[in-house]
Amino acid sequence: MIKLNKWGIPYSIEEKVKKRDKFCVYCHIKLKEYSRTKGTPGDKATWEHIKNDGPNSESNVVRCCCSCNASKGTKKLSDWLESSYCKKKNISKKTIANVVQKSYS
Repeated sequence: MIKLNKWGIPYSIEEKVKKRDKFCVYCHIKLKEYSRTKGTPGDKATWEHIKNDGPNSESNVVRCCCSCNASKGTKKLSDWLESSYCKKKNISKKTIANVVQKSYS
């Protein structure tokens, strides 16, 4: 039986993604782990699905900061990259992490 974290992501995938994504895949801020009681600071590491309806796979699950995750929400990546948030933070197809660039559509 495959063990899943509370977001339904297999622990084996979680471990690989945590090792890979030390910085937000979008804005590149260094990610930090906070306990639930500390609120949601902008550099808090969160789970993100590049394609919202995609699988819990190593190529679709990434780590990003709370600020980018809240801004992206359920938007398609291509739509979100056109947002004022991304323009303000200089986030574009060229600046996002390679794992995200590979999924860009």
